[in-house]
Amino acid sequence: MGSSINSIHELYHSIEIKDERPFAIRIIEDIRKRSLSYHTYQGLVLIVTFLSYTTYHLTRKTSSIVKSALDPQTPTSASLNLQSYPWQRNYLNLSNGNGTLLGANESGWAPFNDSNGTALLGYLDVAFLAVYAAGMFCSGHLGDRMNLRVFLTIGMLGTGLFTALFGLGYWFNIHNFYYYLVVQMLAGLFQSTGWPSVVAVVGNWFGKGGRGLIMGIWNAHTSVGNITGSLVASSLLKYGWGWSMFVPGVIIGFFGVVVYFLLPVSPLSVGMHMGDEDTNSPKKGFLAEPFIPLETIDEHETQTEERAIGFMEAWKIPGVANYALCLFFAKLVAYTFLYWLPFYISYTEIGGEYLSSETAGNLSTFFDVGGVIGGILAGFVSDKLDARAITAASFTYFTIPALYMYRNYGFINMYMNIGLMFITGMFVNGPYALITTAVSADLGTHKSLKGNSRALATVTAIIDGTGSIGAAIGPLLTGYFSAISWDAVFTMLMTAALIAGLLLTKLVIEEIRAKIDGYRTPRGSTEDFLV
Repeated sequence: MGSSINSIHELYHSIEIKDERPFAIRIIEDIRKRSLSYHTYQGLVLIVTFLSYTTYHLTRKTSSIVKSALDPQTPTSASLNLQSYPWQRNYLNLSNGNGTLLGANESGWAPFNDSNGTALLGYLDVAFLAVYAAGMFCSGHLGDRMNLRVFLTIGMLGTGLFTALFGLGYWFNIHNFYYYLVVQMLAGLFQSTGWPSVVAVVGNWFGKGGRGLIMGIWNAHTSVGNITGSLVASSLLKYGWGWSMFVPGVIIGFFGVVVYFLLPVSPLSVGMHMGDEDTNSPKKGFLAEPFIPLETIDEHETQTEERAIGFMEAWKIPGVANYALCLFFAKLVAYTFLYWLPFYISYTEIGGEYLSSETAGNLSTFFDVGGVIGGILAGFVSDKLDARAITAASFTYFTIPALYMYRNYGFINMYMNIGLMFITGMFVNGPYALITTAVSADLGTHKSLKGNSRALATVTAIIDGTGSIGAAIGPLLTGYFSAISWDAVFTMLMTAALIAGLLLTKLVIEEIRAKIDGYRTPRGSTEDFLV
């Protein structure tokens, strides 16, 4: 008996299995004297990762809200309650009839309230997103090689720190552009840890069946974060723009601590079995006893799990390059709205009047509400059709008329603006949500990987990192094109949507051919058994 126990201990140490359960889960399971069920773990993963990435986008959205406070170049109506918005007290920009604004702006926050203030804000956006995109590739590589719970916690705490430091510039009366530039770049670096980590964790816990719908619903965190960020930042502007950055920074820091104590990164880390019925899909059961690694893990499985795929190997997975390039243009459109929509709304006369910064920020949330519906709808349709590429391409093509309608008819009245904004958000965010969630998870567990799940974070980072380069370029170009006209901005967005759809043409054709072949060869026919 003693020799058997010694053999077990030797095997345990040779494969170096560790109890990686989060601290709070250890306490719960020790009290219950049994492990949580598999479905309980799944629910916990969805909730914690949902809240985690909600706070990432909450902090990301705030910069678009404070734009109008830092650079209040927006024309406003005479009915604006300036008492409620003290930074707007010294300007009331009027048009001379040909689109040129009259009146000097002496408010705002230096150096962003100068004549080149809009361009400086554009530089902040592109700096943040450029570092975010570059950091994404590194984050995916690191995420597949270290504890994702720790990695995600570090990212959230770092994001919170530098978001708060941006806001502290208000109280310390900092007017040096390079301070805000460096802070935004560091915030972008820590922000890049989020997406590869949460997609990898969710992908570890959920198989491919119904993944599109599940992740479509789960991906609502992006829009919920944008909405929450808009509402929080807008409501705090009246107390000073610094609060609009500082409070969201504290919020994401708090949830970073929650992630550390609660998030189980994979079934393997909590002693669950890894099943064979689906690619890397754990068995739908639970352990009756507390965590005992050797009862659930064999040496061969552990060695397979420990091997992480290389960066170039991930690029060679069929479909990765197509979707990555498509997301480049799809995210260009989505992030232009993320960073510039409140500014655009306050700049545009709607129903004969201009809106205040707070009202414009609140109104922009309807775009994100549409995004929630679009993400869920795209996931549901792609599951039903079993056709990710067809669904994503269709949504991108529908984005073009939606953008045209919003630009040309959104000014008529408030209801028309809200309705068209909702529809635009649905089609813009639908393919963006589908590609960054279900498609990335599918490709991260592609059959060519032969069951190796350690490609999830890397593949997700490649796809979203490439998309983030487009996300950096979109807001930058918007800063220049908006100085010419907003028509030029929308032309750029419609062109990007068209290219995004065309980049999926090969995959769409392959899916159509597969559907046709499926109809020609009914399941169970003799052709199914031919080698």
